[in-house]
Amino acid sequence: MSRKIATGKPAKSRARKPAPHPVSREDSKHAGPGREAVQQGVVWVTVDEDNHGQRLDNFLLAQLRGVPRSIIYRIVRKGEVRINKGRVKPDTRLVTGDQVRIPPVIRKEKAPQAAPGSRVQSVVEAAIVFENDQMLVVNKPSGIAVHGGSGLSFGLIEVLRSARPEARFLELVHRLDRDTSGLVMVAKKRSALRFLQDELRQRRIRKQYHALVAGDWPSKLNRVDEPLLRYEMPNGERRVRVDQAGKASLTTFRCLTRYTGYTLVEASPITGRTHQIRVHSLCAGHPIAGDDKYMDDVSLKAFRAVGGQRLMLHARALELSLPVTGEMVRFEAPYDDVFSHVLGRLDVRATGAE
Repeated sequence: MSRKIATGKPAKSRARKPAPHPVSREDSKHAGPGREAVQQGVVWVTVDEDNHGQRLDNFLLAQLRGVPRSIIYRIVRKGEVRINKGRVKPDTRLVTGDQVRIPPVIRKEKAPQAAPGSRVQSVVEAAIVFENDQMLVVNKPSGIAVHGGSGLSFGLIEVLRSARPEARFLELVHRLDRDTSGLVMVAKKRSALRFLQDELRQRRIRKQYHALVAGDWPSKLNRVDEPLLRYEMPNGERRVRVDQAGKASLTTFRCLTRYTGYTLVEASPITGRTHQIRVHSLCAGHPIAGDDKYMDDVSLKAFRAVGGQRLMLHARALELSLPVTGEMVRFEAPYDDVFSHVLGRLDVRATGAE
């Protein structure tokens, strides 16, 4: 099965004439497709096929990493950024072969941050379950964030970039919570990123999670469709609750295995809200075991007593159509040792072998 990849369309009001070579005495000599040349502080960049259809402001943010968005908008508004020598707007869509003039911009130097070590790089590389020219699929370990920030020097995407310094493009297609393990898609080309994110928006990518929840999950409870609202705690921590003012959300559930005091369920998020499975499980009266955000203290302590040391939520499977080829594939990720150990302990407790 094949599908067309959305590539975006150029603005109708702008002529598409390539800049002459060299560009001008003031600026620079042309350096060829996909490369940059700098003279007297001005850079001319040729838009390649992978950036076709991208908004100018997003293109500049990638070219001028660390420069605030407000500065990007200012240099565009003042006419310092040109495409094929013509003035443009921030939302202008780029076309392959366009010549983008980027003026010199003062960047604030960031304090040096700790780089991912060789050990964590090896762990992440070993967790790759699929790779081709378009994308990666990684079985993310629990405890590793998908990206740095909020006090974290680096996450999964920074580790991958550090391990692959030659890679021109690596971007997360979607996210997982730090304590959730399992499958994460990473795009290696912008065209693949656009395709996969559009597939997610159109709900053509199926995601299946395995979650160990507290209590005996009812067999007839196969869906939760309560709206979810993000809010901020007094300490600044962000959380989610069921609220009629929130966004429409739907998760389907299927019971897999019953244990004493717990149930292993398969959860499929139809929408993609923050903490969706965690809060929908809580709403159903069966919070996910080990969830220190949404599980009450007594239940959390009881879970710790059976050896539980992590959030028992795992992105188990992905079903999708591959970029370019359209081939339908399914990826599955095994549990880590900690997840498997907890299920093993519950099995033993159920048989009375302890």
